Amino acid sequence: MARSIGAVLRLARELRTLSAVEAARAAGISAAYLSRLENDAVKKPSPPVLHRLSEALAVPYAELMRLCGYAVPGVGDGVLAVSVETALFADLTDDERTELLEYLAWYRARRRSGRIAS
Repeated sequence: MARSIGAVLRLARELRTLSAVEAARAAGISAAYLSRLENDAVKKPSPPVLHRLSEALAVPYAELMRLCGYAVPGVGDGVLAVSVETALFADLTDDERTELLEYLAWYRARRRSGRIAS
């Protein structure tokens, strides 16, 4: 399922353990505007805002542009889909990576057993 710009921004901010105020300040926007972005009330923020958010949240600028519907030369749908996740999890420690893999194995086993819906 494709993520919205708001979902990506919120996830990136939460993974970076930044408050909305901290993230907004780092991007040079108001916390209220960031809230509107995260809630998908703003569908197409300007490229300069996306660039500052990209830097503040360490998310690929081209992917933010694509999610907002801007043409990104040489980038088709899905080409950068992995890069957002890669960027969001680039700073995992070895312990965090191990724990995530263990959780994923547990989650998949639970789904296969039918205890949770897919």
